[in-house]
Order: sequence, then C-alpha cells, then structure tokens
Amino acid sequence: MDNVAGLASTIGNRFVTNLKGSFANMTPEQMIRLVIIVGAYLLLRPYLVKLGARAQMKAHEAEEARAEAAAKAKMSANELRGRVEIPDDTDDEDEASAKASGPEWGKRARRRQREMIKKLLAAEEQRLRESQEELEDKDIEEFLVKE
Repeated sequence: MDNVAGLASTIGNRFVTNLKGSFANMTPEQMIRLVIIVGAYLLLRPYLVKLGARAQMKAHEAEEARAEAAAKAKMSANELRGRVEIPDDTDDEDEASAKASGPEWGKRARRRQREMIKKLLAAEEQRLRESQEELEDKDIEEFLVKE
C-alpha cells in the first residue's frame, strides 16, 4: 500500500512541477497564442457540437427510413392473409361456445365484423400492392436514360 501512495504522490509532484515550469518559461507571444487557441475553442465548440448532432440525426433518420422500407418491401399480400384470422361465415353457433368466448354477439354483429375485417385486409393488400409497384417503378427508372 505504501508503494501505491508513494507512486501517486510522485506523479502528482511531477505534474505540478512540470505545469508550473511550462507557464513560468512562456514568452508573451506564446501566452497570446495560448489565449487565442483556448478562446477559439470555447467560442466554436457549441457550433461544432450542433453540427455533429445534426449530421448524426440525418444519418439516423436515413438508416431508419432504409430499415422501414426494407420491412415494408419484405411483406407481401399473401403473408398478410395468414396474420389475421377471419371468422367463419357460419351464423349458427352453439350457446356453450358463445358463452366460453366472452360476450354473445348477434348474427348481424358477427357478419358486420367479418365484413369489416375483409375490407381492412383488402385495403391493406391494395396498399402493399401499390407500394410494391412504386418500388418496381423506381427500379426501372434507374435504368432509363435521362437526357
């Protein structure tokens, strides 16, 4: 333990001695140069930090947009069909199964629910189809010669 304390005090003494010696031997020209450098750093640092943050944010948004586009491109209409379960068109259900699944719905309510789910699926499939067509159009545009 004495060795660690002795080493720490030696390092501290050398640092203080070297720092004092550096400032004691400075010429006025070197002092002015040091003040200019430190002042410029203090004035420019906030702007450099903002510039770096802006560049980092742009890079993050671009990466996020690429990931989102890749995720949308990977999903097809056929994949969407398997994700949502459409209830059967049968309106006759046992009373026991209706009680076990929660509140009882009437025939019309079940029919409206099925129709709504089908409409939502159709709209989502159409949107996916259109986005796929847009991606294909963009792929074709890069091969066209613009004059």
